[in-house]
Amino acid sequence: MSAGYSFRPRRWAFALAAAACAAGIALGNWQSRRADEKRALARPVAVEGEFVAQHTVFLDNKTRRGRHGFEVVTPLRLRGSDAHVLVNRGWLEGGKTRDALPEVATPGGNVRIEGLALERFPRLLTLEKAGGKVRQTIDIESYAAETGLRLEPRIIEQHSALPDGLARDWPPREGGAEKSEAYALQWYSLAGLAVVLFLVLSFKKSE
Repeated sequence: MSAGYSFRPRRWAFALAAAACAAGIALGNWQSRRADEKRALARPVAVEGEFVAQHTVFLDNKTRRGRHGFEVVTPLRLRGSDAHVLVNRGWLEGGKTRDALPEVATPGGNVRIEGLALERFPRLLTLEKAGGKVRQTIDIESYAAETGLRLEPRIIEQHSALPDGLARDWPPREGGAEKSEAYALQWYSLAGLAVVLFLVLSFKKSE
């Protein structure tokens, strides 16, 4: 008569599987919420206000069709408020040397900006010091502390036209929401794997 199998789980295995499953589900839920937040931020918006030209920053190492240039970022003081939002206004070709910054026209008075609201600028590993007109990226909180401006926790990628000579043929961005969704799937899969392994290892051959 052939021996059968019986379900004999061990307490330590159950505790380990339960902890791994709970952690996987919690982290998966967190990444799912992050995906929803990023999807909500990357949406069409329209704002009105005045550019604060003296705080314009040039983001370096931005190329278009093999040409070196900069993305021009200027704070916009929102109409009827003391709050500001950073506007990535577009691309401008650089000069013959990186030390010679190109001149950029900034419209005065009240302007209407239409574009996409994004969570942040790309995060880069850089050893550059804070400050200066030319930067690799901008951290919103640090820039607010540096300038004394009250900044909203978002940026606007400008798509509407203005007489400033900037190009707004934006390259495709990395899908932040899609990346968070992929992470969420990985964590949920790990939670499921913990349950499967617990069940498989808990069946013992009857003697």
